[in-house]
Amino acid sequence: MSKLSGLARRFVEVGLLQEAKALEILVSAKKEKRPFVVQATLSGACNSRTAAELVASEFGLPLLDISSMDPNLFEKDLVSTELLEKHRIIPIFKRGNRLHIAQADPSDIQALDEIKFATGMIVDAVVVEADKLNVLVERLLSGSADASLGDLDGDFDIEEDDSSKAKDADDEVADEAPIVRFVNKMLLDAIRTGASDIHFEPYEKRYRVRYRTDGVLHEISSPPVSLAGKISARLKVMSRMDISERRVPQDGRIKMKISKTKAIDFRVNSLPTLWGEKLVLRILDPSSAKLGIDALGYEPDQKQLYLDALSQPQGMILVTGPTGSGKTVSLYTGLNILNTPETNISTAEDPVEINLEGINQVNVNAKVGLDFAEALRSFLRQDPDVVMVGEIRDLETANIAIKAAQTGHLVLSTLHTNGAAETLTRLANMGVPPFNIATSVTLIIAQRLARRLCTHCKKPVEFPPEVIKKMGFTSEQMAEATFYQAVGCEHCSGGYKGRVGIYEVVKITDAMSRIIMEGGNAIQIADVARKEGFNNLRLSALKKVVAGVTTLEECQRVTSD
Repeated sequence: MSKLSGLARRFVEVGLLQEAKALEILVSAKKEKRPFVVQATLSGACNSRTAAELVASEFGLPLLDISSMDPNLFEKDLVSTELLEKHRIIPIFKRGNRLHIAQADPSDIQALDEIKFATGMIVDAVVVEADKLNVLVERLLSGSADASLGDLDGDFDIEEDDSSKAKDADDEVADEAPIVRFVNKMLLDAIRTGASDIHFEPYEKRYRVRYRTDGVLHEISSPPVSLAGKISARLKVMSRMDISERRVPQDGRIKMKISKTKAIDFRVNSLPTLWGEKLVLRILDPSSAKLGIDALGYEPDQKQLYLDALSQPQGMILVTGPTGSGKTVSLYTGLNILNTPETNISTAEDPVEINLEGINQVNVNAKVGLDFAEALRSFLRQDPDVVMVGEIRDLETANIAIKAAQTGHLVLSTLHTNGAAETLTRLANMGVPPFNIATSVTLIIAQRLARRLCTHCKKPVEFPPEVIKKMGFTSEQMAEATFYQAVGCEHCSGGYKGRVGIYEVVKITDAMSRIIMEGGNAIQIADVARKEGFNNLRLSALKKVVAGVTTLEECQRVTSD
């Protein structure tokens, strides 16, 4: 241990590194002219976050997550690029004559002295994670517009249409640089964190921004309430809304070009509330429609049932579930499988969420009389092979869709029902004749989205046998299964990261058809489905629990209806 000193010695003492490895890193750090901590982290010898926590504790300095900051606000102009590159530091903010420097290794006194000399300011170090700091330094040196985006590369551009702006004072407000930077940061951070929705919400005494991540809302920011009008004006300009109209809801769209090959769309809705306009942005990432069926979470037998139904020349496939259960992704995945030069595919959607090359997509517009039923009638005169209807809402749409399915077309659509059996009875309650239901519907997929356990921090947990049995586990499953609980770490949100689909995939069999034509109820149909080997949502969720993909709590939450 005599050969080591300072942080290298401390890393060995706490078990972060073996002595031999620490010596090796010291040699390579000297050769690369890097601080020890930076070399240890970038070489993969130790965890960046753990190293940063130890360094901050040793020096009694604050620890900062630099990836959460807006690089546009850094004081990088105070330090030459030569110093920034030489010492791998970033001046993050100043107060009066004090300049705060983001640094991975505060033992590098020379860096602080040189910056102090160059700026004539008092310099204070703030500890940050070496890998995040290194990425930011590289991107700042290369002139990247926003270096905090991780996987998002390069500059971005937002399409705007000046003609859509109202010519009043709000034009100037919407273009104020701090407001523009704040809104852009909220949008970019939402993409980076995998959020599905962004909520901008004004109240009497506060304003908040929330992201929906993995199906759960989290408060992200609380800007001054005085900025509420400016933020909403900026968002409305970006989404081509009328910013002079604040009395009625409006719909708009933002297209953000992340790079030459990648763009993200935001579907925007404004709602007049008591204290101003609330705006909600739905993030529409085209890549989510191209994940492939293997990434969605179907069990092997369920996947095969879906593929078999898609291969049929006619019939109806229905995807059901509540809002936000992933129905659109399931439908688009099926359409991508069918999308070949030999196939004519038309879709009627409200609205079109993701543009799919090679598919004829139609936005329904009730104001001009173009509803789902009217779009379907037009499709049938367009020589279609496959038709997708965004949702079957009424008897007219249901009858036309079923007619199409009976006359040589494959029809895909959705219904808002809880399960497969309820879907069949819902069609009957709409007034569709039982014979038509039995002879046209070929497959029903009921689905939910459960939060996926973080693989870095999930921890085994034991439950009382009576609790597990009550959830639906057999004695054999109880004996073999290992249950996990969500913990929470730097890699996830509350112990969960991402979501996985929970599915009930039911092929309409002869026995089910007989019950439908006899006017049977949902309970009878569900019993037959169970006897014929089709797992319901609860059993499918339990399989994910046994596989260690999710928790019992999530299973209960998503399948409690």
